[in-house]
Amino acid sequence: MLAKLSTRLSARRCAVTGALGLALLGAGLPAAGADDTGAGLSRFYDQRIRWSACEGMDVSKDLQCGKVTVPLDYDRPKAATLDLALARYRATGDSRGSVLLNFGGPGGSGVRELASSGKIFMHLTNGYDVVTFDPRGVGRSSPVSCGPATMDIVEATDGDEELTDPQDVLRRLRDAAAECARHSGPVLRHMGTVDAARDMDVIRRALGDDRLNYLGFSYGTRLGAVYAARFPDRVGRMVLDGVDTLTEPLTEQGLAGARGQQTALEHFLGWCVEDIACPFGQDARAARRQVVQLVASLDADPLPTGFGEPFTGQDMVGAIGQALYSKELWPSLERALAQLMEGGDTSGLEGFVSGGVTFPVRAAGRAEHRVAAAGDLTDPEDVPMDNLPAALMAINCADDPDRPSADRVAGSLERLRARYEEVSPVFGRYRLVQVLMCYGRPPGTDYIREHVKDLDTAKMLLVGTRGDPATPYHWTVETAERLGPSAVVLDNKGEGHTGYASSECVHRKVDDFLLYGSLPPDGSSCGAEDDDAGAEDD
Repeated sequence: MLAKLSTRLSARRCAVTGALGLALLGAGLPAAGADDTGAGLSRFYDQRIRWSACEGMDVSKDLQCGKVTVPLDYDRPKAATLDLALARYRATGDSRGSVLLNFGGPGGSGVRELASSGKIFMHLTNGYDVVTFDPRGVGRSSPVSCGPATMDIVEATDGDEELTDPQDVLRRLRDAAAECARHSGPVLRHMGTVDAARDMDVIRRALGDDRLNYLGFSYGTRLGAVYAARFPDRVGRMVLDGVDTLTEPLTEQGLAGARGQQTALEHFLGWCVEDIACPFGQDARAARRQVVQLVASLDADPLPTGFGEPFTGQDMVGAIGQALYSKELWPSLERALAQLMEGGDTSGLEGFVSGGVTFPVRAAGRAEHRVAAAGDLTDPEDVPMDNLPAALMAINCADDPDRPSADRVAGSLERLRARYEEVSPVFGRYRLVQVLMCYGRPPGTDYIREHVKDLDTAKMLLVGTRGDPATPYHWTVETAERLGPSAVVLDNKGEGHTGYASSECVHRKVDDFLLYGSLPPDGSSCGAEDDDAGAEDD
């Protein structure tokens, strides 16, 4: 999934920004086999993790931290190395090993996410150590950054007037890519899902597991699928929730994202108009028109925020998009929109734009952050503020082999604009700029498109949610068909991005598979929680 972050207002605060990365992976990577621990890699596979209390983090005393060392370049394992940050909750019952989590993004810190949301995984500690990691280039694991180029990228793609001169936009993006490379260091040339999958195999061995038990969300499903393709005989119990595409180019991913968010918005508005407090009234069709008009009005005449920055229609679109990731946020979104429409108060929506951060934070590139010695873990306070979006684009661009020429991009932009706005009058323009995001970066690997298919592995559980605004359900079906008979689909007839945290039925079926090997029949489903909590339709 090419995730589209809230780029504009939050970029100005550097809480979450639409920064880009630069990464290069060679096409036609060799398949991994039983000798992957050879060729100079044995020292990495022979290491063991030393767990201890998590320093410099305000976390539960039950959370332990550690690290593993991996080669910077797997083709040169005797050269430079880097450390990957790990965290775990230890098993409370009889342990059958570890289950490794990836929370998606790409670019999200697993350590930070497990520290903040570990409670929902505690049932898994009945049989596993619950483990996660910061992938290379992310969080404490040699984090990448674009520095001041973060703002350059946002400004280059921030409105219709910029896109009227696509050649200038592309020039600015190409210059920004060079800045991303300068600020990120050597790890940037070795980021991407294929390298991360190889890192996961080192982690598996360091944990003492013969097979990888794995739970991946959103982008984490792409990572899990690549691992299964490279190490098919080492797949244990694997769950992929919110299944990513393995084949669609960035332009089609953007369209799918706009379409999914538009559908989720319409579902939200249908829910809202049933409430007397809905600021759009009680007619769903009129509510849809009002949203479009409100976006246009704010783009033409932005409102001031408490931080002195303008709040535009695209900031509003970004806020709504974030809120639609979970149905539990719908009441908060309704209240935030009412604040805006009734009193011009943007503070509620600003919280969604900044991922909940509603106070000014240090700007990336305005002050030099301390850099860890090459390969060492970075202190939590020294992770660049733009690391998440910089890593997101570095990884997505490393995984995408398409690099159309400047003339082709410029010539197709108006046609693409029409397609995007037809799919979503609200999110189309917001999503359109992502088709430009890898320009100026070397082509990524074609390994995922060409080789992640027809797998001969243990059974894997794939969870797709019908109302998912980010990873549409048809991606689950298509990916399952591509992976082959090893893939078993669970159809979650609910709302929101992924199912494990929002559906008791999905949560139970996933845990039953991971803990006991109890796999639901292919094509079985979990009913919408509102209709019958935990209902199943097999």
